[in-house]
Amino acid sequence: MSNESKIIDGKKIAREIELSLSKNIAFLKKNGVIPSITVILVGENPASVIYVKNKENAAKRCGILSQKYIYSSDISENELLRKITELNDDPLIHGILVQLPLPKQINEYSVMETISPNKDVDGFHPFNAGKIFTGNSYFYPCTPLGIVKILDYCDIGLEGKNVVIIGQSIIVGKPLSIMLMNRNATISALNIYTGDIKYWTKRADILISATGKPHLIDGSFIKEGAVVIDVGISRFNGKICGDINFDTAIDKVSKITPVPGGVGPVTVAVLMENTINAAMKVLRRQRLMEDM
Repeated sequence: MSNESKIIDGKKIAREIELSLSKNIAFLKKNGVIPSITVILVGENPASVIYVKNKENAAKRCGILSQKYIYSSDISENELLRKITELNDDPLIHGILVQLPLPKQINEYSVMETISPNKDVDGFHPFNAGKIFTGNSYFYPCTPLGIVKILDYCDIGLEGKNVVIIGQSIIVGKPLSIMLMNRNATISALNIYTGDIKYWTKRADILISATGKPHLIDGSFIKEGAVVIDVGISRFNGKICGDINFDTAIDKVSKITPVPGGVGPVTVAVLMENTINAAMKVLRRQRLMEDM
């Protein structure tokens, strides 16, 4: 297998996800529902600005109405929560996303809990997070769901596979662990207190790293023929890179996601899919009320 054929094209997968939404988008608009998402950006974190721009571009491509609110980094928590409550009450808005991270004066958990579960297209509300355990959440977090879609797209089975996840954030590591358990994978979740990371990573059929530490993992950490999903994104020597040292890993792996161009585009496409699903739920509720 050539090294080029090992690289997973996240942009291609994202395009296919976006194209798959066109039928539902047309159906919604035919029935008078314009799918919409509102993004709130606090501060000027360069990575966050780029993420928000990518989401705006994806929404435009899909025909989803997108608006954003930009606040200075000194906004109070109460002011932000009031805005979220206002958006919750707006029937024309189907998805609400508050771009993380947030300034230290704002409790991220309070923000997640304030967004209506029906509009929580990022999948972070405790109601949606809890339903991940049942495999029946309203919305799954976009990055973990994107990773699952990448594995499905590449026809990489999970049942009985040893999956090692580096990082236990509530955004990626924790929900992803449960989602893969639901597919009968054997999960090892590593964190900063894990003594010998290499001991675990060398046994991984599928290695997923989500730490944001550049080149944390090189080829010597990887089992021959493993699938490697690189979620991390950071700058190293002026270049964007991931957790995996791509140049030393490529000869060892069977498949690998690049950074950029791997998990990121699929995450954004899944956000669009969640938004469409939110709008479809609204339309179903409207029809149910009409039939009563």
